Formats: sequence, structure tokens, C-alpha cells
Amino acid sequence: MSTSKTTLQQLLFELSGVLPADTTALFAMTRMVKLEANEIYIREGDTERRLAYIEQGIMRAYIIKDNGDEATLFLRWEHQFIASHDTIINRQPSRFIYRALEPTTLLEMDYDVLEEVLKTHPEYEPLRNFFLMRMLSESLKMMESFVTLSPEERYRALLTERFDLVNRVPDKYIASMLGITPVSLSRIRKRMHTKGKAGN
Repeated sequence: MSTSKTTLQQLLFELSGVLPADTTALFAMTRMVKLEANEIYIREGDTERRLAYIEQGIMRAYIIKDNGDEATLFLRWEHQFIASHDTIINRQPSRFIYRALEPTTLLEMDYDVLEEVLKTHPEYEPLRNFFLMRMLSESLKMMESFVTLSPEERYRALLTERFDLVNRVPDKYIASMLGITPVSLSRIRKRMHTKGKAGN
């Protein structure tokens, strides 16, 4: 078994209580997908129900607005899942574009195949619930941050979670995800730098 499958198997066991030995048939329907930097994984309008675990790399989900501007919905990185909420949950064509920001390796599963397997392996049902709850909780967390946190607090939270992202993701994408302009992001960083000096 590959390292990525072993890692994912252990993660599923820890988070959903599914024993590694129970996932043999599940992993038989997964495949490795490698994306080049800037390569699109899911296009706007795609209907394929892909669910993937990021072994290496960063993915960006975004939409192109009517005026041509891009709005970043979220970033996903190593050891996180990525999927289109539209296709998986709503069974509708994806409204967003999912693109690799750097060379990325995914462990991919066809969600439709998973649902077929569930018919003969109902013991996998906790896994589907785990995937869906994970997607919903991440969306809720993001929505709550816009209501309860300032842009600077959202940026600090991102740094706490993955400090290295600031060197791997262009500022314009981070700013867009935070709901601010790149200029505002620069100001936030300057304030944080000034506070840091004052605290020394």
C-alpha cells in the first residue's frame, strides 16, 4: 500500500472510527492524480463527483465574476480533502474552478462509485457521513469567521494554522479569500510587524 493510502487510512480511522482493515474495498477504487502548477482539477460546469485527499500541494477554489474579477472561495493544502460542494452535496454542475497552485498529488475517489459500493458495504456509511460533515463544517467555519472575526483576525488564524502558506500562495489569492484587497493585506502585515516590534 502506498504511503498516501496508509496516511489517509490512519486519518479515517482516527477521525471516523473506521478500522483500517475495513477499508480494503474502499481504497481499491481510489487512484493517484498528479497536477502541474496552475493545472485545473475541476472546471466550472463539471458534473463529475470527485472527492480527493491532498497528499502534497495546494489547491484553490475560485469563481470568475461577471466583471472578470476572480474571487477565491478557499484554499486547501496537505492532508485536507477537496471536492465540489455543488456536485457532491447539491448534485449540480460546479460553479467554481478548482486549480493547483503548485505541483500537487491527490488521492482521488469517484463519489458515485462510493455510493454504489455502499449498497453492498453498508459498513462504510460512517465514512460518507464523515466526508459530508467535514465539508459542511469547513464551510460553516469559514462563514462564521466572516461574521465574528476582523480581516486581521482571519489572517492571524490562517498564519496560526499554516504559516508557510504566505510563502507558497500569491498575496492576491490570500487577500481575496479573506475578503480584502491586496493593499489592505499589506496594511495588516505592517500593523502586525509594528506591534511585533513594540512587543519586543
